[in-house]
Amino acid sequence: MTVMQTTAGTLVPNATSNSTGNANGNSTGTDICSAPPPSHPCPDGQDRYTISEVVAVTGLTAHTLRWYERIGLMSHIDRSHTGQRRYSNRDLDWLDFVGKLRMTGMPVADMVRYAEMVREGESTYLDRRELLESTRRDVLTRIAELQDTVAVLDRKISFYGDAGRAREGERDR
Repeated sequence: MTVMQTTAGTLVPNATSNSTGNANGNSTGTDICSAPPPSHPCPDGQDRYTISEVVAVTGLTAHTLRWYERIGLMSHIDRSHTGQRRYSNRDLDWLDFVGKLRMTGMPVADMVRYAEMVREGESTYLDRRELLESTRRDVLTRIAELQDTVAVLDRKISFYGDAGRAREGERDR
């Protein structure tokens, strides 16, 4: 998987991943986010979060978490002996990645398709890469459009600033 970094506002490839595992060099066969995950509230092994704790950590609603599970965006969530959902640090990492995908504007159907490919395993690496590369191209196009928009706004702000100073200069005479 190609790992992407943001440096000085420009997305550039970073070849820190290896072909047998993930970006951390672990050969787990699991898909990971490109950036290191945020620190977790609980260490691995003690990471059994209730849905309300996940809501507090992620900012997502309980309804959204249940919906993600229902549509297949979240893999199987463990349950306590009373049937309550118990999320893990791995689930928090996945939710962080899903949040990044949402920010790209990726359609939910494509996110679900990506999640299904992750569950299918290594045989889908090429398809996953193609989906992420397509999304990256879309994001870079939107960034360029937004940069053009910012340039227009900057020109207008400058114009109004200059016009305002000129008016004040006329009043002072």
